[in-house]
Amino acid sequence: MTTTADAPAASTAAAVQACGATVWLTGLPSAGKTTIASALAERLRAEGHRVEILDGDEIREFLSRGLGFTRADRDTNIQRIGFVAELLASNGVKVLAPVIAPYADSRAAVAARHATQHTAYLEVHVATPVEVCSERDVKGLYAKQAAGEISGLTGVDDPYEAPAFPDLRIEAHTQTVAESAAALHALLTERGLA
Repeated sequence: MTTTADAPAASTAAAVQACGATVWLTGLPSAGKTTIASALAERLRAEGHRVEILDGDEIREFLSRGLGFTRADRDTNIQRIGFVAELLASNGVKVLAPVIAPYADSRAAVAARHATQHTAYLEVHVATPVEVCSERDVKGLYAKQAAGEISGLTGVDDPYEAPAFPDLRIEAHTQTVAESAAALHALLTERGLA
């Protein structure tokens, strides 16, 4: 039974649940971005938040099909994801975007779009070193690059511009997925978003 004393706490929780935001997880291929986003999404949903994950690979397949990996195409892909993320976040969804987004200016444009619309935006750098990512090689990209089957692999033969001042830097290679997701949840809580 809810008492009158419980009402302010309940209304505060409901307001936090209804508050949308974009959490952009940037990092190298196989850094752990999607794994951390999935763990955080599960926790947020259990708390009553509306959550969507905009996975970079899925977006490329469905929203950005036909784009290559030139700098211009990568920027177009990032701006599309940023547009969808802001649209969802401005409508009360917690959007988790585990997307490589290798160029600082592309990420800055997404952040600026959110700022213009007064939509919360957090940049999280999943700072797993390339050596660890290449050992994980979840999608076999590093092996293909080493064999000469592909080129333009971010962090190997294509640049990755790490965020200078992210809202959070996660050293995913030194902590568990649960610890990484908890650190991100703590940031959201600190910002009044969880």
